[in-house]
Amino acid sequence: MRNITSHTFHIPVMGLGYTIDSPIKVGKYGITSVVSIIEDHLVEQMREVICRDENIEYEKITNKDTDRRAKRITAYLNLLNEVLNRQINKISAENFEIDTDINLYFDLLPETSVAKKLYLEMLDCRGEKRELLKKALRQYILPGSIDVNIMTKLDKTNFDDDGNELPVEYCDAMAALRGFAKSNITSSIVFSAGLNPRLFGYCETFSDFYPNREGKIKKTIILKVSDYRSALIQGKYLAKKGLWVSEFRIESGINCGGHLFVSNGSPMGPVMDEFKRKRNELYQEIYTECSNALKAQERYPFEKIPKMKISVQGGIGTAEENSFLLNHYNIDSTGWGSPFLLVPEATNVDEETLEKLIHAKREDFFISHASPLGIPFSNFHHSTSEQQRKERINKNKPGSPCYKKFLSSDTEFTERAICTASREYQNNKINQLKATISDANVLAYKIELVMEKDCLCEGLGTSALLKNNTKLSHNLTAVTICPGPNLAYFKSIYTLKEMIDHIYGRTPLHLQTDRPNVFVNELQLYADYLKSEIQEDAYSEKPKKAGHFESFKNNLLDGVNYYKSLFTEEIITNFNFNDNLIKDLNRLHIEITQIDTNTTLKKNVAVTN
Repeated sequence: MRNITSHTFHIPVMGLGYTIDSPIKVGKYGITSVVSIIEDHLVEQMREVICRDENIEYEKITNKDTDRRAKRITAYLNLLNEVLNRQINKISAENFEIDTDINLYFDLLPETSVAKKLYLEMLDCRGEKRELLKKALRQYILPGSIDVNIMTKLDKTNFDDDGNELPVEYCDAMAALRGFAKSNITSSIVFSAGLNPRLFGYCETFSDFYPNREGKIKKTIILKVSDYRSALIQGKYLAKKGLWVSEFRIESGINCGGHLFVSNGSPMGPVMDEFKRKRNELYQEIYTECSNALKAQERYPFEKIPKMKISVQGGIGTAEENSFLLNHYNIDSTGWGSPFLLVPEATNVDEETLEKLIHAKREDFFISHASPLGIPFSNFHHSTSEQQRKERINKNKPGSPCYKKFLSSDTEFTERAICTASREYQNNKINQLKATISDANVLAYKIELVMEKDCLCEGLGTSALLKNNTKLSHNLTAVTICPGPNLAYFKSIYTLKEMIDHIYGRTPLHLQTDRPNVFVNELQLYADYLKSEIQEDAYSEKPKKAGHFESFKNNLLDGVNYYKSLFTEEIITNFNFNDNLIKDLNRLHIEITQIDTNTTLKKNVAVTN
């Protein structure tokens, strides 16, 4: 069951810098947000910014320190914790007067919250009872969690100044984990992008991931997953080490921002339905494994049965959708990401990019091959990084200078891995393609695919530096931003209160009227993606296995049928869903049925991304 004393939504990680200081922007109102800790240079720059703003002494952790990555992350998280605790203490000491943060704290809470009900009761009474309620309310003022995110695939090997390979614990994800584990915060680490045995095993070396004498865990684990099977496999893997998963965070494979893990085209509704049906089974299996492992390791056991939450995120846009997910699927919380990019109080978006987002149309958001990881990536046509990428191509200088090298993974042309977005790699690859491909159409497509890769290490952090008026990394001003397509229907800058009132249905925002239901939008994105992938597969040197696209198509059709069965007229009326929902599902059924999964190359057909 949900914790009814607090918020029922969280702000997921966005890019490298968009939520990097969100905990000290929204945490004082009890709102949980997630910080990316993969880019330690940006982390260090933001630590300097916050120390400056909070009048705290700053001592730089330099590049000369071998363990600088972990130390920077530890120092930054400790700083966030210090500032947030100061804020909470200040709010707790305030009087309940107009325009105070203590009033805003309770005003923002959902109506289901015990604290909110007490607050409304306090406002409605006088005398001694009012004073007693004020005293009681102060006990409910708790900070939002400073959660962190590590993308498990970002775990490259590092080298010292003499070019010698450093031990495995200095690899990117390993060092980031160590930085979190050594911090003084009590919060969660979100592992995304799948199972990394080496990284998961490294958790065993830190006591904070295990129950203490009282059975409490200081550092808890959240797994971001796209289906039930992934949750069970990863959850059991950790449980056998005595590591408890406190939350499984279901994310749409396509209707979200950042990197997209499309997998086999399973829509969000059927995935959540399976979690709902098998939740107790999942819990019992993992709990048994974890308890046995703790006993075998002679560690402290759980004093009481630990909680295991289920949350969901990806394209949610209305209070009706939010309420339906929480109540129909018994979800503990929902993630609201991209809409908060339009809330300056919560996230870091520079003014130029913010203005472009407000006026963006649906077609301005697209799925790209920009990521050097080879994973589909949400992108924005009008970002300054896209403009810069095209300008470099027009100057016959494709690719980016590569300073930070977090995404370096290719050794086709070099002994040490380099990034596929780098100028070095793209020049080598383009020359190779020209020497080996005679078909003009195929060559043009292959070269375009190479040049589509972009530098995310710099671009995803630039906006935070611009907004905070601090020195830009290597004087690079181009901003990469990766919202989900749902953002197209939000058309203004919003206050934090306006967005939260919208989420809880108190005062809905005026979204564009043509916005489709969250489930319909996801199905449409999957259908468009499938068509594009079928076309592109004809050019691939490693085509998909036989039956892959047909299976993908069938999963989408099963999803359509699931929703048609689920959304009876009664449910649509009760949740105030768009009357066109069933019509949209019928239309999608026809559209998906007509998709030809034959990947035979037709060379006169242009491939579009």
